[in-house]
Order: sequence, then C-alpha cells, then structure tokens
Amino acid sequence: MSMFNIFNVSGSAVSAQAQRLNVVASNLANADTVAGPDGQSYKARHVIFSTAPMGSVGAAGVTVSNVTEDASPGRRVHDPRHPQADADGYVTYSNVNAVEEMVNMISASRSYQNNVEVMTTTKSLLMKTLQMGQGS
Repeated sequence: MSMFNIFNVSGSAVSAQAQRLNVVASNLANADTVAGPDGQSYKARHVIFSTAPMGSVGAAGVTVSNVTEDASPGRRVHDPRHPQADADGYVTYSNVNAVEEMVNMISASRSYQNNVEVMTTTKSLLMKTLQMGQGS
C-alpha cells in the first residue's frame, strides 16, 4: 500500500466520524422534545458504516451507507397540564437515550482523533523520508 493511500483511508474515517458526530448532536438536541402538531415525536437516528475499497489491494476505508431511525416508541410521561398532552394526559417525548448518545459521542470523537493522529504520523514519516535524501 502506498503511503499516500493512508491519507485516503484515514480521511474517509474522519469524514464518516464527523457525520456520526453530527447525528449524535442532532439526537442530543432533540432528547427532550415532545411530539409535534402531527403527533409524531423525534426519532433517534443512527449511522450505519460500510467498508469502501480504497485503491490498492488490502486498502479499505469507510463510508456512511445509511442513517436509520430508531423504531422504538418514545418516552411517555403523565402530565395532563402540558399543552401537548393526549386525551389520557400523557406527553410523548423523543426516544433518544442521552447516556447512549454521550457514549456514541465519546467513541466517535476518539475515533476521529485516532485517524487524525494516523495522518499526522504518516506526514511526519514522509517528511523524514524526504529529509534523508537531502543530507550528505
């Protein structure tokens, strides 16, 4: 594998993790929202990754193949005074689990950082290789 393919592989991972972080941010922003006028509450979204071939044999990156909605029901809270309460006095909140989303955020952030470090190390190795030809 060419040293330059490393940038493509790590770059694809950085891009995929950035998308994952955007989805997590959207989920966290809507964690405490209630059902809208249509009666539907916000549904948590999850990023699905897939392998993507990158140039030479054995080089594989990652792409976001899909963003899916969580089909689990929203959290129902009894609050008859709430303006969005149904006939039984329940308010339906989003199905976002804030703890799970925080774990996803930390995981995506660490993966992003690791791939940036791979690119930084590769750049450093390439610079040292060029400097070897200069010294004499």
